[in-house]
Amino acid sequence: MSQKFLIKKATLVNEGQQFIADVLIVDQLIHKIGNLSEVPGATVIDATGLYLFPGVIDAQVHFRDPGLTHKGDMLTESRAAVAGGVTSYIDMPNTVPNVLSMSVLEEKYALAAQKSLANYGFFLGVNGDNIDEVIQTDTSKLLGVSDDGLYFTKKGNLLADNPEIMEKLFANCRSIIAIHSEKEQIVEENEARFRQEYGDNVPIEYHPIIRSERACFEATERAIALANKHHARLHILHLTTAAETVLFRNDIPLTEKNITTEVSVHHLWFSDKDYARLGTRIKWNPAIKTEQDRQGLLKALLDDHIDLITTDHAPHTEAEKDRPYFQSMSGAPMVQHSLNVMLEFYQQGQISLEKIIEKMCHNPAVLYRMTKRGFIREGYYADLTLVDLNAQWTVNKDNILYKCGWSPLEGTQFHSQVTHTWVNGHLVYDRGAFDESVKGLAISVE
Repeated sequence: MSQKFLIKKATLVNEGQQFIADVLIVDQLIHKIGNLSEVPGATVIDATGLYLFPGVIDAQVHFRDPGLTHKGDMLTESRAAVAGGVTSYIDMPNTVPNVLSMSVLEEKYALAAQKSLANYGFFLGVNGDNIDEVIQTDTSKLLGVSDDGLYFTKKGNLLADNPEIMEKLFANCRSIIAIHSEKEQIVEENEARFRQEYGDNVPIEYHPIIRSERACFEATERAIALANKHHARLHILHLTTAAETVLFRNDIPLTEKNITTEVSVHHLWFSDKDYARLGTRIKWNPAIKTEQDRQGLLKALLDDHIDLITTDHAPHTEAEKDRPYFQSMSGAPMVQHSLNVMLEFYQQGQISLEKIIEKMCHNPAVLYRMTKRGFIREGYYADLTLVDLNAQWTVNKDNILYKCGWSPLEGTQFHSQVTHTWVNGHLVYDRGAFDESVKGLAISVE
């Protein structure tokens, strides 16, 4: 039996415009957009006064499944995602085992088909150990290859630290190459200096000095030069410094760029002044840096030097975070709250709704060549989120859905709230209630 929803009188935000319209969903797809009459058998959603967005596509998460599921898994974290309006995600390769072969990648897709409430895609991991296998693989149908997170497995896994390996990859791989851009050598030198002074108990406020602007800038500058030399498709993950933003172009459309970048929401929301309050709870790699960097990143997002917004969602248990500096795990959970963070900037007058949708919905789909996703268009998958821009609420333990049970945003008051989320036409989230009977789909590439 066909499943139908008729969303009435929503304010659509899509492709640079806002307009009031009705949207008819039939099965998995957006069937019709316009001034629509009643449709037999359709469930009617009165969206008067509410805003309808394309579903958010989070192009960088660590859902920890398989192998690290005490932190999070594809069910728990995708559940948190859809509650926050995220309908698709790309997961990084540092699960256990690391995703360093096509066989492990296929196993991960099979696992997601059983568990994920949102649509899913995965990067193939690349490092010095499997570089030859990767460049011999047909990567044309992959979302991309990445080294992100693999440096936790062993030193020397960052491509930014291995120009010879990076050049070999750039010369031979035609998929997107998404890298973590820091020079570990500079980081290690800084670590040694602070360890000499403080031992293992380095104060957390030195984290952005240890994982410094110089470590980021030099790595990014070198990677861009090598990518341009080989006309490779390079994507710099989670940019953190204002200095780096000038290395990226904003004078051509995204479809013509071979060098792109993103900012993660926590680097827009927090700055180094927050370490005193939150400590290692906001320890990320690359580090949250200065207020000047935070403002510079937002400016670069607005003027299109930065192409995407992501979360780098990385759940750890509270016990894993609340340790001395060198023992505390890097990363924190954000996927449930990323849209809320950006809507708060909208409420403050710092960004338009159209720009939020461009960076969180349209551009990830365009960059990663996703089939029929990222836009509200007839014939596209009905990945949609309905939002009330006049709904005040506060993040607390009772409404956090991450498996790890905490958030660095606890106590934060937001003024917008997701009310409904559809994934492939299935109403998976409805004002706090979940329908987990239908799972998401693998993201296909054009």
